[in-house]
Amino acid sequence: MATTKVAVLAELDEAVPHKVVVDGVPVCLVRFGDTVKAVHDTCSHQEWSLADGGTVYDNAVECSLHGSSFDLDAGRPSSLPATRPIPTFAVELDGDAVLLDVTAPTNDAPFPDH
Repeated sequence: MATTKVAVLAELDEAVPHKVVVDGVPVCLVRFGDTVKAVHDTCSHQEWSLADGGTVYDNAVECSLHGSSFDLDAGRPSSLPATRPIPTFAVELDGDAVLLDVTAPTNDAPFPDH
């Protein structure tokens, strides 16, 4: 796995979506304590950034455009209007460095247009 440093843990606010771009792929990071979760940042409904005004609750991020929510572990939509999942990515921590590999999604969801 070819990981890339994408953030510093201390710079990520708790339960707030944060957008990074890795090798041209937009990724939404969400921190929960010492854990960071990563999903593709593009809503599968209308290609809107999940981090752009998105809300985090429980283990989901809600798109600010039309309210679709996506599970941060599986990428499954948990509310309409989205019906297609989004890719999820494994996150590693090396000290305070947040690392991920966008070439190895942890589910089989297609990459949305972005």
